[in-house]
Amino acid sequence: QLQLVESGGGLVQAGGSLKLSCEASGRTLSGSRYGLGWFRQAPGKERESVAAVNWAGGNTFYADSVKGRFTITRPGAKNLVYLQMTSLKPEDTAVYYCAATAGVRSGEVRTKSDEYNYWGQGTQVTVSS
Repeated sequence: QLQLVESGGGLVQAGGSLKLSCEASGRTLSGSRYGLGWFRQAPGKERESVAAVNWAGGNTFYADSVKGRFTITRPGAKNLVYLQMTSLKPEDTAVYYCAATAGVRSGEVRTKSDEYNYWGQGTQVTVSS
């Protein structure tokens, strides 16, 4: 069973940066062609896709609200995925979740939460104004 654990959240002032990490265990991410994504959920709002990457790491997706500010990376054969967040805004405040989806076709990037099978516990990001 694939397990995901996020880290790196915290409190930061507007304009600051944070780097979220997600470490997988139980299975090799590259072994079953896992696509990876970062989602977030703010109080009173639905969970939304923030960024996603295909299993090989070459194709990415970003929500319009974070384009140019957030970067998703998955380094080589490591069971890790990162979300580098810069120029943070108060509206970025949310619980951020790492998620994985198996059986992704070459080049495919999945962006819907119901396409993802495995979820981390979430990490809180709070951006103060």
